[in-house]
Amino acid sequence: HFVSGLEFDLATNLVGQPLVRQQVMKGLREFLENPNPVKPLVMSFHGSTGTGKTYVSSMLIRYLFQRGLQSPYVHHFSPIVHFPHAEQIEQYKESLKRWIQGNLTGCGRSAFLFDEMDKMHPGLIDVIIPFLGPSWVVYGTNYRKAIFIFISNAGGEQINNVTLALWRARKDREEISLQDLEPAISKAMFENPESGFWKSGIINEHLIDFVVPFLPLKHHHVKQCVISELTQQGLEVRPDVVQEVADSIPYFPEEEKLFSSTGCKTVASRISFFF
Repeated sequence: HFVSGLEFDLATNLVGQPLVRQQVMKGLREFLENPNPVKPLVMSFHGSTGTGKTYVSSMLIRYLFQRGLQSPYVHHFSPIVHFPHAEQIEQYKESLKRWIQGNLTGCGRSAFLFDEMDKMHPGLIDVIIPFLGPSWVVYGTNYRKAIFIFISNAGGEQINNVTLALWRARKDREEISLQDLEPAISKAMFENPESGFWKSGIINEHLIDFVVPFLPLKHHHVKQCVISELTQQGLEVRPDVVQEVADSIPYFPEEEKLFSSTGCKTVASRISFFF
């Protein structure tokens, strides 16, 4: 069963994100085991660069759809590619609405990924509200089996601050709960005029089922990323290389140098210096 495959994959390959595993698996299980969901599954991934947001969303899609991100039922939006010009926002709204409607008519089990929500023009995303809620029929389409995933750096700073504060209070990252983070994330999304969710009805009407916080990664997490990257590239896992790559990445805060500023994002490019 692919749900257990995904669970295993997350447990094995996703570094340092206990909350993500728990939230994503809970969301998917409940949703997929229900033959008649009341509304589509809506998840929002938050965290700073390189903490695994894109990685997890593509992993999900790989398990749910035969051709993964190449599947005709998977739709990936990036504000910079698809909605670049603020002055064309009305056209974007119209075409986004039509696109989602058309594709849900074609296949109810479609997935829609919205990347870099923090760069989306405020107001644009609200056109999809009718597709996210529990009303039974929208525009004559049964759309309740769809999956929507929002990916955003918004709330990343808040997540980092909470994680740091808890670390200073001697709390282990495994003890961090969703309740520790969720209020701060929602506030960051809703109140930041730069964010695609600024004053959005999606937040206001609680249409997001699962807020998924990605925590900042520590030095030993980065080392795990280096090891798996070396393994993937078929290179020898040399302890000195692992150490050097992990040490070459910037860490914050200034004093403790606790968390990687770029997560695992630059690991692959840094490895090439050593081979």
